[in-house]
Amino acid sequence: MKETEVSVFFYGSYMNPAVLKEVDIIPARLEVARLSGYDICIQPRANLVRSDQHSVYGVVAGATHTELLRLYAHAQNVLGESYVPEPVLVQTSDQRWLPVLCYISHSMKPRPVTDAAYVERILQPARDLGFPRWYIQRLESLRPD
Repeated sequence: MKETEVSVFFYGSYMNPAVLKEVDIIPARLEVARLSGYDICIQPRANLVRSDQHSVYGVVAGATHTELLRLYAHAQNVLGESYVPEPVLVQTSDQRWLPVLCYISHSMKPRPVTDAAYVERILQPARDLGFPRWYIQRLESLRPD
């Protein structure tokens, strides 16, 4: 029996198809969406923090639970960060509202960003997907000095 896909909101390097391909995940679709009530930080990996003044852009993709377990095991085992799924409501570029899973770390210890290439793996798909200029500038501001 084929495993069912769920919708997930990727906002960091996992919105980059090349990064997903490294762990054998090739979504059939990537749909631009915005999540209100959160801000993005990179300390040293992408994460979300609640904010009543910000919103975060990313993509909605379909993935199976098996794929998501593999992806976030990679995040923990290779990148050293634990993320847990939370239900959120995102708005697509065509103004549809979608309930999705979003993975957030509640245990990430803030550390300085030292990997400019990591930030670029987030910036490139943001540019390619046409995220708003203000949001791209926000991501650029997170680059290491």
